[in-house]
Amino acid sequence: MPSIKPLLCGFAIAGLLALAGCARGGVRDDAQWAATAPVEAPQTPSADGSIYHDAQNMELFSDPRAHRVGDILTIVLQESTQASKKATTSTSKNDSVALAAPTLLGRTATLAGKAASMGLNGKNAFDGAGSSSQSNQLTGQITVTVSRRLSNGNLVVRGEKLLTINQGQELIRIAGIVRPQDILPDNSIASTRVADARISYTGRGSLADANTQGWLARFFNSKWMPF
Repeated sequence: MPSIKPLLCGFAIAGLLALAGCARGGVRDDAQWAATAPVEAPQTPSADGSIYHDAQNMELFSDPRAHRVGDILTIVLQESTQASKKATTSTSKNDSVALAAPTLLGRTATLAGKAASMGLNGKNAFDGAGSSSQSNQLTGQITVTVSRRLSNGNLVVRGEKLLTINQGQELIRIAGIVRPQDILPDNSIASTRVADARISYTGRGSLADANTQGWLARFFNSKWMPF
């Protein structure tokens, strides 16, 4: 009788792999979206005095808005787009050709007792119409970090927000370039002020799967369906 130990080992390994796959659900899947750490300044000897203490430096005269690599900036999402398109086409064409009966030896050619004249008439018409409309809206806030400071002073920012609610996950990502002068005093900026913006909003989990067509339904609704 074969031993059951190999089977038990196989089931144990499969269970561990399944648990590892579940554990990776909340792990970052793209390292390039990780928060950028600030650049550490070289260590200098503390300059404590009777009034000033280096550990309590409050930078009273510095700008609290993000301007260095690693600084935090809040982007207010105010995306709203709307597009519509309508097209109408109508064409028609009429053709008419008439050929008189030929004359042979001074007499008109006949066919079945009638003049052998010929005529050709043609008509072609086409009518087509189409319309399309689309609207999108995204509001909210996402806090990002400054990943790079360009030579002209503009800031390259990027960041993401992962929300795990009940049985689903919502992932928001944004990256782009902002001007320091567009940053408001509360260290926030509207998403409409972000240049080269790349904004993505995706969902994963049972709720997202319930709103997704199956592969067979997607095939019947794809361009490869001949009907």
